[in-house]
Amino acid sequence: MLVMIGYASEHGSTEGIARRLGDRLRAHGHSIDVRPLDRPVEALGLYDVFVLGSAVHGGSWLREAADFAHRETDTLARRPVWLFSVGLARVLGGRFAQAGEVPKGVPEIMRALGAREHRLFAGAIRPGHLPLFGRFVYRAMGGRYGDFRDWAEVEEWAEEIAAQLTMVTR
Repeated sequence: MLVMIGYASEHGSTEGIARRLGDRLRAHGHSIDVRPLDRPVEALGLYDVFVLGSAVHGGSWLREAADFAHRETDTLARRPVWLFSVGLARVLGGRFAQAGEVPKGVPEIMRALGAREHRLFAGAIRPGHLPLFGRFVYRAMGGRYGDFRDWAEVEEWAEEIAAQLTMVTR
């Protein structure tokens, strides 16, 4: 199957997760195209499957990911689609974790596309990702810097998708 893994990434965490998903699905014999969602996609209808992901900023997907999903709803809704988000809600914990499980706007995208699933992954954050005042606020909220991506969790999800794709092709 030809799988498009599209991502919207500001600092690279989401792109890294998209690429890892692609590596795992490729290992199952699928043809993979990992690409940013802010560039035009020629012949979108040639793809059999879509996995779309975005960094989460301000509780929402990045504009290019949401715009792509809305603009391409007709094509995407006729194919198997999985969605993922990358943010720090789970890292911060407490009310941030509860509020951030499904970013704003994603439930509507899921319904419009008939998406099979949405996953939230932790990302990475470095001081340079935030303006000076943002660094102060982040630290005051208990935030810490580092790469919090759980690669085993990402690979496990890719294996689940691969198993479902096997069922689709039977």
